[in-house]
Amino acid sequence: MLGTILLVILILLLVGSFPTWPYSAGWGYGPSGAVGTILIIILILLLLGRI
Repeated sequence: MLGTILLVILILLLVGSFPTWPYSAGWGYGPSGAVGTILIIILILLLLGRI
């Protein structure tokens, strides 16, 4: 259950951080880097069996 919720949130963050949307054109690489960091943390937690 928790894994599904995290997956949905991660997908929403990925779609929302694309620089092609008009409201996020000036954000640069910040949101994508943050989403990448969250993805790495989730992958590490999955590999360690914490999630």
